[in-house]
Amino acid sequence: MEGLKVWRLSSSIARPSNLRQLFGLGTSSGLVRCLDNGAAAANATNTRFPSRNRRASTSTSTSTNTSDREAVRAIRLKKVEQLRSKGTEPYGYKWDRSHSAKELQEIYKDLNNGEELDSESHHVSIAGRIVARRAFGKLAFLTLRDDSGTIQLYCEKERLLNDQFEQLKTLVDIGDILGASGSIKRTEKGELSVKVDSFSILTKSLLPLPDKFHGLTDIDKRYRQRYVDMIANPEVADIFRKRAKIMREIRKTVESRGFVEVETPVLQGAAGGAEARPFVTYHNSLGRDLYLRIATELHLKRMLVGGFEKVYEIGRIFRNEGISTRHNPEFTTIEMYEAYSDYQSMMDMAEEIVTQCALEVNGKLTIDYQVGTEIQLQRPWRRETMHNLVKEVTGVDFTELEDDLKVAKDVVLKAVGLGLDSKDKSSIEACPSLGHLLNEVFEIFVEPKLLQPTFVLDYPIEISPLAKPHRRHAGLTERFELFICGRELANAFSELTDPLDQRARLEQQVRQHNKKRAEAVSVTDGTGEQKNIDEDSMYEVTLDDDFLTALEYGMPPASGMGLGIDRLVMLLTDSASIRDVIAFPVLKISQ
Repeated sequence: MEGLKVWRLSSSIARPSNLRQLFGLGTSSGLVRCLDNGAAAANATNTRFPSRNRRASTSTSTSTNTSDREAVRAIRLKKVEQLRSKGTEPYGYKWDRSHSAKELQEIYKDLNNGEELDSESHHVSIAGRIVARRAFGKLAFLTLRDDSGTIQLYCEKERLLNDQFEQLKTLVDIGDILGASGSIKRTEKGELSVKVDSFSILTKSLLPLPDKFHGLTDIDKRYRQRYVDMIANPEVADIFRKRAKIMREIRKTVESRGFVEVETPVLQGAAGGAEARPFVTYHNSLGRDLYLRIATELHLKRMLVGGFEKVYEIGRIFRNEGISTRHNPEFTTIEMYEAYSDYQSMMDMAEEIVTQCALEVNGKLTIDYQVGTEIQLQRPWRRETMHNLVKEVTGVDFTELEDDLKVAKDVVLKAVGLGLDSKDKSSIEACPSLGHLLNEVFEIFVEPKLLQPTFVLDYPIEISPLAKPHRRHAGLTERFELFICGRELANAFSELTDPLDQRARLEQQVRQHNKKRAEAVSVTDGTGEQKNIDEDSMYEVTLDDDFLTALEYGMPPASGMGLGIDRLVMLLTDSASIRDVIAFPVLKISQ
């Protein structure tokens, strides 16, 4: 199509000399897309179709100039007035559809090119958004997209009653939502079409859609205006359809094992179940601060105390921390707890959930993630201790280190210090215990290398305050984390059920946090002014005394697991950022 003029629709339709060349009713990728009347009026000069492979600059292709946008809106508002003056309401109430676009494509897939079915039994009614259009004299072609796909509307002046063809030319724009009815026809070029008898404008679009060839490519605008993103980039909507499948498959998998779905509070008196900075709000009637939950764990364990043996919750979690390609302030997890089992059971459950979701969404257990990373999900997955993985990657065997923390840090820095950046070196030097040091080395050197599914076992007790002590190895806990593509996907324990041990560990966690918090506010710069060095430490941590009371009534031996649904969706939809799989992610205020 390079070099062809864009024929703008107006009260008199431009007629290209080579109708057959423009007319060829091929697939939607071959359609000539005309600018709508509003855009034509706003931009009076002719333009040429850009090459499909041409890279236009962001300033010209990814956003509509504000003045042009407002001009288009003003013209379309006049069309709204015109429609109403003709007795037509441009914002309809209802449309009775007989088929979706996908259903028609399936039903009539064997219809021959050039064949038409005009009997009453083949009369259909559809509705959707107009995403492309072209017109030649007494013929017009519109591409209609609904939730299932696209289909062409074939419009002849003689077939439409009254002045509907003139309305189609002058009052229908790309972006409008139409209902149309008619018979079925496959064009000579093979395009299945609805040969329109009548149509109705169901919703008049006031703002122009992004350019067809460049789409909506401004990343920030895509996240901010996800509704436009899904119109301009239909593959984006497919991610959220797959997300829905994943959620459904997770529920199906856990409920097939007898788990019961429950709901626990989002607003909590004490933020617990994880170590994270919470969002704080204030309840006027109660006259107290409340916290958005940072985990569902402690209330689900209360359910076990109350007599449930298998419970789970899929819910939104809120953490007032940083934003990255892996982190959003609100995200979705599934947490589940099973009485009379240990963390080995949860490894089997994690494998089952992920593999079943992969088969449901992709139909296979091999994933090509972000070009070049082939992930094999076939079971069983690798299971290895944190100690052995650190030794494997760094050569440092923490089981041979003495209890002297300073000596241990020197050994680690000697082994891995060459080329270590200042931030990671400072993190290692700041570790308050051997357990923290082991975990820090793991996170820096091992975690990014865990591309294939790997269960990392037996975490230090210092960083696992809710996990049962390991039954064979002192100083460790029965805990695992699942890593795929260098990302933590799940975290699970043999749950701590000793109320006295639990209280002592949580109290120790509070003391450590308060010490860190005090250090953050006590540092001063050269002028004597206080200088905060760690904003993420500037929040209060309190004990959840009611949870500790619940444990004193007795909780059965149990295992529990939290699995990040957003990260699972990222993996199974080949999405690089968590924002790609959350429909409306949290963003900075638009400047």
